[in-house]
Amino acid sequence: MTTLFSASEFRRRAEAHIRETPGEYLDYGDYKINPGVDHGFDRMELKDAAVLIPVVEHGDDARVIFTQRTSSLRKHSGQIAFPGGKLDHAETPEVAALREAEEEIGLARHFVDVIGHLPSIPVLSGFRITPVLSVVRPGFELTLNPHEVEEAFEVPLSFLMNPDNHITETALFRNIERNYYVMPYEDWRIWGITAGIVRSLYERLYE
Repeated sequence: MTTLFSASEFRRRAEAHIRETPGEYLDYGDYKINPGVDHGFDRMELKDAAVLIPVVEHGDDARVIFTQRTSSLRKHSGQIAFPGGKLDHAETPEVAALREAEEEIGLARHFVDVIGHLPSIPVLSGFRITPVLSVVRPGFELTLNPHEVEEAFEVPLSFLMNPDNHITETALFRNIERNYYVMPYEDWRIWGITAGIVRSLYERLYE
């Protein structure tokens, strides 16, 4: 019998929910708690990007790898993120996510079993982000790119998929009041699009 928060159970649930439905992002995460807000995406030229959601096999309670971006980066410096970045020409989201994970944290792709990807999510920073779901086998070693990543750390899947740990806060952005999620874990503050993706995963797979 699989345990609720094991990597194998995460895989089973993910495989059952992966589908390509454009516009579906409005029903999940940050967008669900900001109904009626004009995000203005129809007036933006969005760049395609992908992030890897690396769920590490760890017995009954899998763990998820996050990074803290360096303070010297031009965009989103110091923030908590998943490994990822812009798609190169003709890349699929899966290939881009694996490449970025290797470049940013040295996660060798032969340890990573890609499950598939969720529908892309447009964000106000000008990107269309595709979350790529994966299970990571133990035995890997990380080597951080000091130009991009300050630290890498793991958070238990059971913590992330517990709605009691999902706090909502409000701030003005471009003169519009917007709600967003915050998930404090130990010394880390997971928020912004990263927390929104985590919340979307919870709503799709575990709610």
